[in-house]
Amino acid sequence: MPLPVVFLSHGSPMHALEAGAAGAAWAALGRRLGRPRALLIASAHWETARPTLGGAAQPATIHDFYGFPQALYEIRYPAPGAPEVARRARALLEENRIDVEIDEARGLDHGAWAPLLYAWPQADVPVVQVSVQPARGPRHHLALGRALAPLAREDVLIVGSGHLTHNLRELRSVRETGVGPAEPYVDEFQEWVRECIGTHDLDRLCGYRRLSEGGARAHPTEEHFLPLFVALGAAAPDYQSERLIAHVEGGVLAMDAYLFAPPA
Repeated sequence: MPLPVVFLSHGSPMHALEAGAAGAAWAALGRRLGRPRALLIASAHWETARPTLGGAAQPATIHDFYGFPQALYEIRYPAPGAPEVARRARALLEENRIDVEIDEARGLDHGAWAPLLYAWPQADVPVVQVSVQPARGPRHHLALGRALAPLAREDVLIVGSGHLTHNLRELRSVRETGVGPAEPYVDEFQEWVRECIGTHDLDRLCGYRRLSEGGARAHPTEEHFLPLFVALGAAAPDYQSERLIAHVEGGVLAMDAYLFAPPA
């Protein structure tokens, strides 16, 4: 039986210091899923022209943000890498005619390590990151996920780490991690996405900028939405979806998280 596939909205870096409701949900998810052989994470915070896999044996902790408390920059997530999983992922992508490379120096950005601090706090599960390509859009990322899907049968948990909505220009406070009221378009977009996921209408979801009322406003740029398509591509075609988190922070950051399980 393949592992499920997960999509997380990773939120503000402040979650690493102040868990909030999302941190509690990530911890529960880690307990529920146990300890896979490795994690393969598509993070919105690694953008490249072509798909790239992190191949470091001991990835560094990258603090890819500024203006936060010093304690945040002192956090380390010393999970090992999994170079053999990176090589296996490269082979799968190449089999599907997707041009790919391995970066043996790349560390883990906060799109990966912030939720992992809670889900696997012992940092004992090897982690490989894969980049996103914002210029290539949702369908490319669905194809990327589909090519990587066999890893779920090899005890590798595939995770997309981005955001269901990500309009930082409208964010009330980048340091806010508490649940609060949402802008109306955020609520509407959350429900539109939930309906597309529930009905397996991935073609419609790929056209979110044209077909939903608030899609372009929810994502002025696409990089934080693309990990969802990697996760959906990697999921079983007849997945069973479960929304794990559905709250909003800072008025506009929808923290939705989904688990896509293979059919029973």
